[in-house]
Amino acid sequence: MSLPKPSDPAKLFLSAIYADREKFALCRGRLEERFGLSDYQSKEIAFSESSYYHQEMGQPLFRQFLSFRDLIRPEDLPAIKLFTNSLEAEAADPAGPGGRRRVNLDPGYLNLTLIYESGTFKALPWTYPDYGGQALIGMLNRLREVYKDHLRQAVEA
Repeated sequence: MSLPKPSDPAKLFLSAIYADREKFALCRGRLEERFGLSDYQSKEIAFSESSYYHQEMGQPLFRQFLSFRDLIRPEDLPAIKLFTNSLEAEAADPAGPGGRRRVNLDPGYLNLTLIYESGTFKALPWTYPDYGGQALIGMLNRLREVYKDHLRQAVEA
């Protein structure tokens, strides 16, 4: 008989799409208060993969990826999403229709059980196009190495 055991800690990261850099900076500060300092920040890039957010958020849109030093439990992701939703609401433009969002925060996590073979992450057929691109897969591979170091440190502590 196998006994249940707690899940391994995971590395929190998030994708931020934003129209307002100042509001994103405020959200980032709140995220770091809750999840510890960011240990990775991608370069800001123009978000041009889709026009999905244009009507709600306006243009131009920017994107950054962040990860956080403090590891999380995978089962905490729903609560983390509710927290990021509250940050989006706080950063919304109250004058815009329906409190128009200025920041979109999508949290996720890395662990050692994702589809990783032959030394790299693999995209699935339904993976959003930019997540399947070599630049993002390269970033996720680097974050995986940082995550493995954090796991080793947690075991040694």
